[in-house]
Amino acid sequence: MEFWNEFCVYLCEVKFRITDCEKESMARCGVISTDHGEIETPVFMPVGTQGTVKGIHQRDLAGDARAQIILGNTYHLFLRPGLDVLRGAGGLHRFIGWERPILTDSGGFQVFSLTDIRKLKEEGTEFRSHIDGSKYLFTPENVVDNQRMIGADIMMAFDECTPYPADFAYAKQSMERTLRWLTRGLKRFDETIPVYDYSQAFFPIVQGSIYPELRKQSAEETVAANCPGNAIGGLAVGEPAEQMYEIIHLVNEFLPKEKPRYLMGVGTPVNILEAIDLGVDMFDCVMPTRNGRNGSIFTRDGKINIKNEKWKNDHSPIEENGASFVDEMFSKAYLRHLIMSKEMLGAQISSLHNIAFYVWLTGEARAQIKKGTFSIWKRKMIEQLSNKP
Repeated sequence: MEFWNEFCVYLCEVKFRITDCEKESMARCGVISTDHGEIETPVFMPVGTQGTVKGIHQRDLAGDARAQIILGNTYHLFLRPGLDVLRGAGGLHRFIGWERPILTDSGGFQVFSLTDIRKLKEEGTEFRSHIDGSKYLFTPENVVDNQRMIGADIMMAFDECTPYPADFAYAKQSMERTLRWLTRGLKRFDETIPVYDYSQAFFPIVQGSIYPELRKQSAEETVAANCPGNAIGGLAVGEPAEQMYEIIHLVNEFLPKEKPRYLMGVGTPVNILEAIDLGVDMFDCVMPTRNGRNGSIFTRDGKINIKNEKWKNDHSPIEENGASFVDEMFSKAYLRHLIMSKEMLGAQISSLHNIAFYVWLTGEARAQIKKGTFSIWKRKMIEQLSNKP
């Protein structure tokens, strides 16, 4: 598409190289290079919405959890602490004391979830703050400006996250608006430079709900933008898992193999393994910390509800099948006691364990891809994860 040609000069030095592929599937390993370090893929990115992965110290994120990259959210950071504060600190990395890469969501999902306090129009989205009701307008252009100020290594285009269910006519209208916004956002990205002393990349987002023809159109036009990576949005919002996998497979037939593919907001451990099988490289989800705070613990042998009475006198480690993800001094009985008592340490331990589990899962997937045994391991792992300890 000719209209993209004038928008394809980038300052960004974010690069991707594929290191290994599995013959039995579309699974692959790669390395994303940024000015804040390299990211081995497939990778799970803990969600640090407001400059913090809830309940987890940055030292533990880099240590026990071994997180390579975290997320921030433009909507929340824009409201609190505000762009002036972040600029004064020298960007989000310095503000939160995180020296590794950061990706920022554009805030599109958060804005569109404010159904009762936002107004969608071609210019952008007018919304009221969930904090104090003050009114703001997010546009494809100022969302780029905001992310320049935040200073993420990878920034996302402003899109409309199509709700589910949506009829074909609305999904088409929504998808086409996202493409028009991409044109404007990419133009602003190319007209501006980073605020800080490192490069940034701009990733667009494929939309189209559950409709194959819309996803195909969105993917083709998104790929034509020739950005250094691409994302798949609008999934894991209520559609059946099998339908989600069908859409991922379809979209990945169009997304370039030589660029990273980011599946936004997905998902369960099984979702992640299936998506890796389909050629996805990057994942994020709030599930590890959100579930952890509520006593839901992910393990190699299935998910545990630590609030159940059966764990009251179980003094075995939280993770028994292999090395523990947190200090072995913490037993199931102790963690249950903390969660039931609503002690902050309970949420901290369970969240750290779950994040470390997700990072381990994608790391082990990398190891299995390199050995050529991913498909066999995946089938066994999914069977184990379906257990109910």
